[in-house]
Amino acid sequence: MVDKVGVLGLGNMGRGMAASLQRAGFDVSGYDAAPETLQHVASDGIRPARSVAALAGMVDQLVLSLPSSAVVEAVVFGEDGVLAGARPGLIVIDTTTADPASTRRVAAALRDKGIRFIDAPVSGGAKGAASASLTMVLGGDATDIAAAEPVLAAMSARRTHVGPVSAGHVVKLLNNLLCGAHLLIAGEAMRAARQGGLDPATVLAAINGGSGRSAVTEVNFPTWILGEHFDSGFTMKLMRKDIALARALFDDLGVTTPFAQACAALWADSGAQLADAEDFNKIAAFEPK
Repeated sequence: MVDKVGVLGLGNMGRGMAASLQRAGFDVSGYDAAPETLQHVASDGIRPARSVAALAGMVDQLVLSLPSSAVVEAVVFGEDGVLAGARPGLIVIDTTTADPASTRRVAAALRDKGIRFIDAPVSGGAKGAASASLTMVLGGDATDIAAAEPVLAAMSARRTHVGPVSAGHVVKLLNNLLCGAHLLIAGEAMRAARQGGLDPATVLAAINGGSGRSAVTEVNFPTWILGEHFDSGFTMKLMRKDIALARALFDDLGVTTPFAQACAALWADSGAQLADAEDFNKIAAFEPK
């Protein structure tokens, strides 16, 4: 088993993954740009690193838990970044939901330095990270994924290898686009149910027994939307970013996607009513003016 694992980015997701790795018996170090976060995780037994480069140089596998491709590129290519500190043979596991084109650039630069790369975006939220019950879609070389399997297994309950480097990020964008579309159409369906004098909870129970069901109707609505418990830990800003990336991916591929374009436009337009920091499930109540 790999002894030393680093986690770069110790927010809700990264801290949960670090804790799961620690429970699995790994020697876990971490770094975050916020000093107070580093102090906090040190009390949990996570060894704080003084910089990104220092963290990359002290571990065998490095997990990235970052908000965007721009941040990933900054920490990889920065003066005191991953490339500056990592040793050949390091495996970088990127759990960020990222731009596949950026992922390929990062992976190529790391490969030139003898560093292996796996894209492993996750579903399951902060609760899944803390309980090691995440779902991962993996892009990368099969040999690299096999080498990283103990670390991946310590963070997740389900993993699917979908193709070469960047394939995981492509599939994750498709997943989030579908989730965003389902939230919009299910929200419209529930507004129609209320307008018709029906109880949304009863309507959902019926739908969840039929072919119209989805994770949105089975999980998001009962957990966060019906009772207005908007605390999933995933924001409007992050989902808008992911859906915009999915639309850009379709444009790059030359795929005609009128429904996806309409979905992306509604998510973008929702910014006038729903702030970036709001829980992404609030889109279910969005009514364009």
